[in-house]
Amino acid sequence: MNPRVKSVKALPEYTLELEFDNGEKGLFSMKQYLQYPVYKPLLNVDLFKTARATMGFVSWNEDIDMSPDTLFLESKMIVGV
Repeated sequence: MNPRVKSVKALPEYTLELEFDNGEKGLFSMKQYLQYPVYKPLLNVDLFKTARATMGFVSWNEDIDMSPDTLFLESKMIVGV
């Protein structure tokens, strides 16, 4: 089982700064996902900025969330932070 998201911060260019419950930190780009209908609303920067950690997932509202497995496996880990 991969780590779960402990905290999230929305950054410019549709990037998420993530802290996982194992202490690792990473950057995750949402750009490639914005083409899919479920994630298209996140093109609204104000909505994108509302990202929050919810039970290990990242969510924006009741309809949009991202799996912790995808977030962990596809993040570029930040070393030495």
